[in-house]
Amino acid sequence: MSEKLWGGRFSKTTDEMINEFQASISFDRRMYREDIAGSLAHAEMLTQAGILSQEDCAAIEKGLRDILAQIERGTFTFSLALEDIHMNIEKRLTDAVGDPGSRLHTARSRNDQVALDTHMYVRHAVVEILDHIRELQHAIVTSADANKDVIMPGYTHLQRAQPILFAHHLMAYFAMLARDFERFQGVYARADIMPLGAGALAGTTLPIDRSFVAKRLNFERIYTNSMDAVSDRDYILEFLSTASILMVHLSRLSEEIILWCSREFSFVELDDAHCTGSSMMPQKKNPDVSELVRGKSGRVVGHLMAMLTAVKGLPLAYNKDLQEDKEGLFDAIDTVKFSLAVYAQLIRGMKVRAEVMRHAVEADFSNATDLADYLVRKGMPFRQAHAVSGKAVAQCIERDIYLADLPLADYRQLSPLFAEDVYEAIRPETCVACRNSYGGTSYEQAAHQLHAAQALMAEEKRIVSALAEKQIIL
Repeated sequence: MSEKLWGGRFSKTTDEMINEFQASISFDRRMYREDIAGSLAHAEMLTQAGILSQEDCAAIEKGLRDILAQIERGTFTFSLALEDIHMNIEKRLTDAVGDPGSRLHTARSRNDQVALDTHMYVRHAVVEILDHIRELQHAIVTSADANKDVIMPGYTHLQRAQPILFAHHLMAYFAMLARDFERFQGVYARADIMPLGAGALAGTTLPIDRSFVAKRLNFERIYTNSMDAVSDRDYILEFLSTASILMVHLSRLSEEIILWCSREFSFVELDDAHCTGSSMMPQKKNPDVSELVRGKSGRVVGHLMAMLTAVKGLPLAYNKDLQEDKEGLFDAIDTVKFSLAVYAQLIRGMKVRAEVMRHAVEADFSNATDLADYLVRKGMPFRQAHAVSGKAVAQCIERDIYLADLPLADYRQLSPLFAEDVYEAIRPETCVACRNSYGGTSYEQAAHQLHAAQALMAEEKRIVSALAEKQIIL
């Protein structure tokens, strides 16, 4: 006879290799708080419905809280044979309180139970990630504000393009993170649907009150279809998709920082605390944090691909394949939280080398567009102005000089529209200041971005605080 809690119809015990293969306790044990919170709410509901006695409910509550304390003290022994967090807790509860413990699973299945736990776990993880996003945004805004007058080359195709403010460059990543914040809010909304009460797939014959449980666990909505409730993993796919986009943003930032702190660029210097050296080459200072985050982005994207593949051909309702949702999800949660946290530290400790950036802008032709715009303002059509500016660049390259060094007489040979004021027009500060179109890189627009960022972060803080209050505290 099987000793499993589901083993009534089995005449043999499960093979040990199969036990190990199908067990999820090694990773789903981290959902113990969600599992206990769900069971407490379920027990209350069963009591309200007259299915459990008050005495049984009190025994269950005491037993579950004792188990919670044991797990958090590290004295609870998890059993591989009991497969998952749900069976481990239920078996310990039944051993401790007897019949009341064996009544707890009335009107529910592990299918809707695990769905409930995962929904609550994702909700909690999203709140933590939103807060980490805010911290990184704050670090970015602080650095941008501290260096708001620093001019650097802007790039396209990794070739110097136009002068921009360093703050403007950083605030592009702030904008990406703001979209990530919005996307994670959407993930929270899709995770904020209560599946318990769906049973294995078809609901239950008992007079349960799903609204009671939803209210007790602070869910905004309840699944309207029991088969959808136990088989839906859209919110996990959305989490992994949103996490992948965020990690791609961090990977792009990593690539830029790796370039910027190289000897070839020397635009920034990372704090010693955020770098490592070489076991062979004494001079090395390696940007390991940025490289690791760039590499870990692939893990999160891989988890998304794995989950999409796992669910793409599943018939309704529950299938054991869905157990594959958790390891990738948990690793993605840990990776995203770690990456955001270390990046906030890295940005705070990063030293910006303004003089190197300024020299880079002066020793290139990134003001060539401004030279053309100068002629446009004098009345020349842009395509003609573009050609004249290109000829000026060609002359400078032949002489190994830059546009600021080209004599006015040579400029006037290219066009009589050139005057002494051309040199002011192509100064890096002028190039930046004149790009005052909405969202541009001018000092004025950068100040607007920083001001708007402060207001946005205040609103994000309010959102995080409101969602944090909804999380279940046992």
